[in-house]
Amino acid sequence: MTTATEAPKRRALGKGLESLLPRVQATAAPVAEPAPKQAEKEVTGRPHEIPVGEIDRNPYQTRSRVDEQQLAELANSIAATGVVQPIIVRPLASGRFQLIAGERRWLASQKAGKDTVPAIIRQVSDVQAMEMTIVENLQRADLNPMEQARAFDRLGKEFKLTQEQMAQRTGKDRASVSNFLRLLRLPREVQEKVEGGALSFGHARALLPLENPETILKAAQKVGALSMSVRQTESYVQGLMNPEKKLGSEDKAKEKPVDPNVREAQDRLQRSLGLKVRIEDKKGRGRVIIEYSRLEDFDTLLEMLGS
Repeated sequence: MTTATEAPKRRALGKGLESLLPRVQATAAPVAEPAPKQAEKEVTGRPHEIPVGEIDRNPYQTRSRVDEQQLAELANSIAATGVVQPIIVRPLASGRFQLIAGERRWLASQKAGKDTVPAIIRQVSDVQAMEMTIVENLQRADLNPMEQARAFDRLGKEFKLTQEQMAQRTGKDRASVSNFLRLLRLPREVQEKVEGGALSFGHARALLPLENPETILKAAQKVGALSMSVRQTESYVQGLMNPEKKLGSEDKAKEKPVDPNVREAQDRLQRSLGLKVRIEDKKGRGRVIIEYSRLEDFDTLLEMLGS
């Protein structure tokens, strides 16, 4: 019996994906019985040249859009120097292969006119393939904010991962995971603006404290129409949440000024939590009041405070 030699681990995919890609030896029990033409390709850490036409797209792919210009640039690079980092596939019972990681390299190789692409073969189940694909995509920088939000949502719903576990698997911090997931509370029209690039992640997060879908949509439309910066959007949202009351001269005299440091801390908490926050301070003593309008927000708040 021959022993497969392992290739050095590649840091490019991150430890999250590597932890989901165990180096399975050729004697491991297969998920699907390989077809004859796959028999000569061992399931090892060594890449094989596989015809691009024998590889099927991953049905669990998180990315919904591919930048054609970037794909063309990658294709030109592959045409000149080849594929530097192998893709990852798994064998199917039909004799074909299914892509797990490296969709852009696979597409660009076809665009460059390559007959084959270097690929590492792994024996994994449907569930493992789905989780690895989502984690691999989240470790990339080219997903738009909504694609990342939906990927984290799938990890939570389909694999029952906590936000802390998602952060560990993808190498992101816990607060970032929470912020991405909160984007799914935005109205569909606003999500489309974020996905299309009309609104940035910062703009979207600044709108979240408004909570009411209709108010968020109207605010998003105004932010886009006036080309507001993220900071301007935050100030605009604060104005909507805390409209100045029309006070008479006697009321103005009774109104107590708010310490600028307290107001800054209050605004910072609101941006971080995505919820309305009020700080009542009197000579260094007081209370912090956090308002929520749904149980999901309350659960997220508990998890954040607990971590």
